[in-house]
This record gives sequence, structure tokens and C-alpha cells, in this order.
Amino acid sequence: MKRQKRGVPEGLWQRCPGCQEIIFRKEAEKRLGVCPECEHHFYVSARERIRQVLDEGTFEEWDANLRPTDPLGFRDKKPYSQRLVEEQARTGLLDAAITGTGMIRARRVAFGVTDSAFIMGSMGSVVGERLARLVERATRQQLPLIIVSGSGGGARMHEGILSLMQMAKVCAALARFDLAGGLYISVLTNPTMGGVAASFASLGDVLFAEPRALIGFAGPRTIKATLRIELPKGFQTSEFLLQHGYIDRIVPRANLKSEIARTIDYCGK
Repeated sequence: MKRQKRGVPEGLWQRCPGCQEIIFRKEAEKRLGVCPECEHHFYVSARERIRQVLDEGTFEEWDANLRPTDPLGFRDKKPYSQRLVEEQARTGLLDAAITGTGMIRARRVAFGVTDSAFIMGSMGSVVGERLARLVERATRQQLPLIIVSGSGGGARMHEGILSLMQMAKVCAALARFDLAGGLYISVLTNPTMGGVAASFASLGDVLFAEPRALIGFAGPRTIKATLRIELPKGFQTSEFLLQHGYIDRIVPRANLKSEIARTIDYCGK
């Protein structure tokens, strides 16, 4: 009797976009979403970021029920209201940011993270409101503030000026936090672009970035097409920005939790 060929179960392997090697998915997951061949840092969700950075079981979410609306009745290929419903169903998030409090190596912190899976992590009214409230609670409770940014969409065009004003609102909250003597650690991941990079993501007392993350305002292709010039090699990567003094340190994902705890201790917070 002819034996049936056994196929390879789907989802066991994935191609790394960094080195193009086929790698064992569970091995990458064991390394917190990092390629074992070239150290490429894969996208991870906001919920996964929380699991990686905060002590297990310590996260308490704030403002979880804030929902975005469609104040402008915006429509591009589809109505914004429909896009929101679809994004919420696809990602399991109400919007592109999660905020709350938790422990990092037994140190209580205020913690926020944006997720590029939800409309490219763009900053609409709810994202801005959650982050502003996070900063205000950190100020009142005298907590170190950690925000992990993964926002490739900048300010969310679907909400117009209501989105743009979130940049000023969050920055004003951060200014009050700074006057109160707070410590703000900003972690930049791939991608951190647009109005997010031009506001709260760049205002940390300490700026960490993951290796080879794309960080900037307009993307390299847009700049090149507009200015018609050849950009430097590695332009807008975290390595380029470290070399030019924009960030303080490049921290691999596996070391991030320890680096944040060490920084909090060093700053006496």
C-alpha cells in the first residue's frame, strides 16, 4: 500500500525580511521576535510588548473603554467609521495605543505602547487622550514614564485638526511632567514616523531605539522624491541617528527590560 506523503504544517517557518532566510517561527518567538540569523527585529503587537517589558501579571490598563469616533464623516476608499470597525475586529484593539501601569523588575511605572497594526499606529484623538492621561497620572503618582512607540502613520488624517492637536496636548502634559521632576524614557521601534516622531516620541529624557528601526518625519522615499538628492546610507535608521546624537542608545529587545530598570535606578526614580 502506498504511504501518503505527510505535509509540513503551516506556520512552522517564516522568511526573515532582513536576511531572507527561512527560520523556525518558534525559535524567533523564543527570542522575543528576533531573527536568530541576522538579529532582525520583527513586528510585535502592543499586548506582546507589555508581556515582554512588564513583570508578569502586573499590568493594569487605564482608559480601556475610550473609543474613537468619526467627527468629520471622513471617507477615502471607505468610510472612516467602517475602517475603525474593521481595524478593531482585525487587531482586537479599540485604537492604536494601550496605556496603564505595571512593574519592571519590581519598579512601578506608567507604561504606554502604540501598535503599528492599527491604521499604522497613527495618532488620533483617542491615542492622544490616552497618552495625555497616562502622563498626567504619572505626574500625580510620581511614577517613571515609559512609552514604546511603533507608529508609522503619524497624525491620523481621518480626524484632521483634531488629530494634529494631540501632538501639542501630549507635549504640554510632558512639559508639566518634566517640571514636576519626572523621568520619561522613550523607546523608539520600527517604524516611528510623522507626527509621533515630531512630538512625544522625541521628548524623552532618555531615548532608546531598537536596532535598525526606521525613525523620522517624512520617509526616505518621500524625501528623495521631493528633494531629488541621494540620501546617506542608512538614513533615518536608529544606527544613523545614534551616530548623529539624536538617540542615546540602541538596545536589543532582549535587553530592553533590564536597561529600563537600570536607568530608573541610575536616575534615582
